[in-house]
Amino acid sequence: MTPLGSWLTLGVVVIGLLAGVLVGLPTYNVYSKQMAGRAAYEQAVQDRRIRVLEAQAALDSARLTAQAEVERARGANEANRIMADALGGPEAYLRWSYINMLQETAGKEGRQTIYIPTEAGMPILEAGRVVPR
Repeated sequence: MTPLGSWLTLGVVVIGLLAGVLVGLPTYNVYSKQMAGRAAYEQAVQDRRIRVLEAQAALDSARLTAQAEVERARGANEANRIMADALGGPEAYLRWSYINMLQETAGKEGRQTIYIPTEAGMPILEAGRVVPR
């Protein structure tokens, strides 16, 4: 091959590469933008699906919590009714509940005060209380 032929071949190759870059680069940019747009769209769709699933989970949780509260209230109502019937009516149940509360709170905060209801249902509050030292 002659030196002129090799230079000519090299020139044709360089011009071909340059033409390929000039034509291919804008096409690649368009393709790249399309792929980026599709990726952003798919990400938005996925984010929406996640938000919908989280909202559905929150709704299901709220429904189950409400059902649990209703069942707890029914159980407490039934337990109170059974206790009131066993103690002879609502008045006796309230008196038992009052005494139970006094037992539970006795000795709290370093104090030991006992309130005793009188005939009128009013307690004698700290009458003649002696403070231990």
